[in-house]
Amino acid sequence: MSSLLNVGARALLANQIALQTTGNNIANASTAGYSRQSVVMSQVPGQYTGSGYIGKGVEVSTVVRAHSDFLTTQAASAQSVSAMDSTRADQLSSLEDIFTGGTTGLGASITDMLNSLSDVAGTPTDLTARNVVLTRADELAARFNDAQTRLDDLQSGVTSQLKDAVKSINSLASRIATLNQQIARSTGNGQSPNDLLDQRDQALRDLNQQVQTTIVAADDGSLSVFIGSQALVLGSTAAPVALGTDDTGATNLTVTRGTLSTPVEGETLGGGKVAGLLRFQNSDLADARDLLGRMAVTITSTVNAQHRLGVDLDGKPGGNFFQPIAIPDALAASGNTGSAAVGASVTDPSRLAASSYQLLFGAGGSLQVTRMSDGQVTNFAGPLPVQVDGLAIAVGTGTAIAGDSFTLKPYAAAAGQVASALTSPRALAAASPVEARAGTANGGNVTVSSLVPKAADPNQTATVTLTFTAAGTFDVAGAGTGNPAGVAFAAGQPISFNGWNLTLQGTPKPGDTITVQATTPAYSNLNSGNATALLNLRDAAVFDGAPLSDGYASLMAQVGVRAQSAQYAAGISDSIASNLETSRTSVSGVNLDEEAAKLLQYQQAYQASAKMIQIAQNIFDSMLQSMS
Repeated sequence: MSSLLNVGARALLANQIALQTTGNNIANASTAGYSRQSVVMSQVPGQYTGSGYIGKGVEVSTVVRAHSDFLTTQAASAQSVSAMDSTRADQLSSLEDIFTGGTTGLGASITDMLNSLSDVAGTPTDLTARNVVLTRADELAARFNDAQTRLDDLQSGVTSQLKDAVKSINSLASRIATLNQQIARSTGNGQSPNDLLDQRDQALRDLNQQVQTTIVAADDGSLSVFIGSQALVLGSTAAPVALGTDDTGATNLTVTRGTLSTPVEGETLGGGKVAGLLRFQNSDLADARDLLGRMAVTITSTVNAQHRLGVDLDGKPGGNFFQPIAIPDALAASGNTGSAAVGASVTDPSRLAASSYQLLFGAGGSLQVTRMSDGQVTNFAGPLPVQVDGLAIAVGTGTAIAGDSFTLKPYAAAAGQVASALTSPRALAAASPVEARAGTANGGNVTVSSLVPKAADPNQTATVTLTFTAAGTFDVAGAGTGNPAGVAFAAGQPISFNGWNLTLQGTPKPGDTITVQATTPAYSNLNSGNATALLNLRDAAVFDGAPLSDGYASLMAQVGVRAQSAQYAAGISDSIASNLETSRTSVSGVNLDEEAAKLLQYQQAYQASAKMIQIAQNIFDSMLQSMS
């Protein structure tokens, strides 16, 4: 009788545990990180009798969680990549908003400023037209400054997000280390601590949202967690993570274990929000700064160079149109042994490349220059200065030692320095320093179409006479020209000497002359040759072969392509992550319909077990009555 009672009691207890486990699944159906649990029942070994083995009921062997290590790892990795792509795409979208088109964009401001010179070219003495040019220059400077400020604000936002992410990483790493200790202790009793394992898996998923990790399992149930090749969690200890800066000025992660802080190479961060932020800051945002700064330096240097060739309304030589932009000294590496300070200056604005540079000094004063935008390496035997992409690189003070390295960032903050240098409309150097006069005895109809200064030249204002011949050519006489004879003449084709370009129209007769000489006071106020030259800068090929007026369009295109590519990548990685998470939850998630069916199943089994105990009790009572 006791055997039947024991069978019923064991069945009652086992089904009670099954009911409790099913109820726990239902209660935690919406709990983040919870894995469905199932009761594993096994039969109690039967008792041997002369009639064979008689069963002794059922017992609960263990409670297991529905879990797939493979799917969990794959889903966490995919979510990490998705977090990286979506974070970078969001930041690039904000960057794209800075470089807008239309009438309020920086490109329109550049065009407006240059176009405003057309009125000065038509009426060089009109102070109103000159004031419009100064106003347009101020507007251009303000838009450059605004773009730089917005880039700085975006940088500040990225830095704030990185700091928050680092705090989250350190918190999660400490949590995982604590869970490792609890799991290792609990695993010693021979049963799996399901709830602790779920909590650790969820902490790992949250950690992978911040930075992609790899894990190595230990025999005691603990996990070692690595970021790149650096150990973040080893057993029950976690290494703190912080933000650092390398010798190039790029931001990175550092892991400190003991007294040693080791940087984590950016390329080893395969995913996570931090990887997306670092890639945006160190690559996308840095490149945007270079593009904007290169544009600022190119425009201001090009316009200044042309403006200095002219003469203002008071007959004085032209000065700078914009305030010159100073190129900052290169950043010295922390391991340098020399004392050199390395700087750069602009020598050819049309050759500037939107890039930073890595400088490495070698033996005998040699220098290796790496253009960081595309990795192009140029070697120089020395000595300095050397010319690279329109920049002259030189040692300002001190001495460079072989092995010293520097990072030159010429354009990172240049747009914030754009400012107009003109304070008076009369200071606008619209006039050319030279004028052209046709000979009084000319018999042909050759006329001067334009005369504009193109470059500084010591003989620019020296008198030069062109004398036409019967052969359709002309002879040249004047200092600095070399006095060539028999130069072919074609109407509309520029004639260049001493830093000026002269364009003639019509047909000359033999003996006709054109004289180019220093401008006279009477002619200076009516002369707008330099204003015309400034206006013609719209078509100057200065941005990688593109006209000055199209430089901003190129910048917008480059940023836009990156943003579009990042959005596409984010969509793909999100789809992959969603599919893998669906696969994981199909194994580990709670299906309420399935659990409801199990609830009825175990309820009926529990009631049957109770009925078994009741029957055993009735039989026992009947036996007692028959024996009394």
